[in-house]
Amino acid sequence: MDNKDLVWDLDIFKKRKKAQDFVMGFENQLCVYSGSVEQLYTNYNIFFPKEENRKLVILPNPYAHHDTLHGIIEEAVRPTGLFVVPASMDEGSKRLNLILPLKDGNRQGRSVPLEVGLKLINQKRPEDKPFLPVLVKGDLRELNAETPCLHLHMLTLSHLPKLSTLDVTDIQRVVLERLEKLAARQ
Repeated sequence: MDNKDLVWDLDIFKKRKKAQDFVMGFENQLCVYSGSVEQLYTNYNIFFPKEENRKLVILPNPYAHHDTLHGIIEEAVRPTGLFVVPASMDEGSKRLNLILPLKDGNRQGRSVPLEVGLKLINQKRPEDKPFLPVLVKGDLRELNAETPCLHLHMLTLSHLPKLSTLDVTDIQRVVLERLEKLAARQ
């Protein structure tokens, strides 16, 4: 694969299978960003190829070129300090929590149900600038030796000089639709 942003290393994971199962629940739910090619993938599959030992590979759908959004510069994607974690480690539980950072920064953040956390974040944002989470390479992590988590990055639409207003509106719509599907699973 030419795009190294779409090949994630899973070597450091102590509970690799748990991390793989966790991240599969986000396939086509959160968009994946690749800074090296300035693209956002909205329709993709996640694979764990045997020949690429301990790797996660994101493959954009080759039949849906319209679902790959171009011209998104790296400056438009920022880390948030927000983490999505399983609400419980019970097998089969699909509920998700969002860890919100605390203002003092000294302690681990507050864990709330994903839907609640997203509402809290958007209440603090201007109505015309909703929270638009995306994933980038390195966002799949271990919170501790037992718990996989996903760090969220955020797309800032005001930093997209290469795109028309129509393109920017379309990106916002697609990211929000995916996010709504993820929140509805709860």
